[in-house]
Amino acid sequence: MRITDVRESTRPISSPIRNAYIDFSAMTISLVAVHTSVIRDGKPVIGYGFNSNGRYGQGGLIRDRFAPRLLAADPTSLLNEAADNLSPHRAWAAMMANEKPGGHGERSVAVGTLDMALWDACAKIAGEPLFHLLAKAHGLEPDPRVFVYAAGGYYYPGKNLDALKAEMRSYLDRGYTVVKMKIGGASLDDDRARIEAVLKEIGAEAQLAVDANGRFDLETAIAYARMLSDYPLYWYEEAGDPLDYRLQAVLGQYYPGRMATGENLFSHQDARNLLRYGGLRPDRDILQFDCALSYGLVEYLRTLDVLKQHGWSPRQCIPHGGHQMSLNIAAGLGLGGNESYPDLFQPYGGFPDSVRVSDGYITMPELPGIGFEGKSDLYQEMQALA
Repeated sequence: MRITDVRESTRPISSPIRNAYIDFSAMTISLVAVHTSVIRDGKPVIGYGFNSNGRYGQGGLIRDRFAPRLLAADPTSLLNEAADNLSPHRAWAAMMANEKPGGHGERSVAVGTLDMALWDACAKIAGEPLFHLLAKAHGLEPDPRVFVYAAGGYYYPGKNLDALKAEMRSYLDRGYTVVKMKIGGASLDDDRARIEAVLKEIGAEAQLAVDANGRFDLETAIAYARMLSDYPLYWYEEAGDPLDYRLQAVLGQYYPGRMATGENLFSHQDARNLLRYGGLRPDRDILQFDCALSYGLVEYLRTLDVLKQHGWSPRQCIPHGGHQMSLNIAAGLGLGGNESYPDLFQPYGGFPDSVRVSDGYITMPELPGIGFEGKSDLYQEMQALA
């Protein structure tokens, strides 16, 4: 049993949308395929992975640094103790050999992309959905019912309030009960008008979260907190720079409602510093660490250990990214839910074709691996790479 090949392709996911910080007109993504010598149903098992939106494709790092280490490793060193499956943990160690600590930026995305493919292959070799594999490994009962919310509300050329309201209404029509929109890319007064328009549109049928994408300095974050406190929001997300823990801690003194952050922290050490110094409240606030951006599930398990040490429940984790890897983690390890992009970043976001949202939840299908094969448009892209 061995890894026989690793392939990467950098693909466009460009869109004219923007948030408060960046536009997506030149955005790319890395798609990877990890080929193995294991045969299932007459075909070699191939694990697939990709990075989350918002960070560009990592083709150079994957092709020049991390994939060669996987292929150069002694095949037996990448197997589990029973030698009957791959060990993503040992594969992670091989990829990170000779790497200095710190410097988590782009490296964490490249490793996280390959890690996703390794877990997909591992669960396929085991012949079961990844969420079952994870639950079994950690002595838990899998819960196939996962909360999801619809992320959108981006700034878009010519997008007026009617278009914004129509977008949010479309999410309610598809079964979502929480929707999210961007703020910070316009003036405070303009954002107030946008928020009021959406709240009027969704009424009591859903709740609204807002996301500033790290745009604000402390003064602006507080000004928005005072404005947002007038409304029954689901959460106020990533007000300031992800590493400005003091800003986050001070903001909590001005905003009593739920806050969310963490999608741009890429290691368990950064997560620990956020919990130590960010003033977050484990009874209400939400952590959004995304395994596909932060060295993968192997590192995410370390992050969950950090949360436990600081008195946080995994139910307070609702990862960024809207991908099926985090859905499996949520179902297998008891997270609080997952982000969803119903219309954006396709075909990489969303669910298998048979899955529907009902009252804000989806039910995980019983598909081997991560379940990519159940999403026809995505699997077509993956087959082309394989």
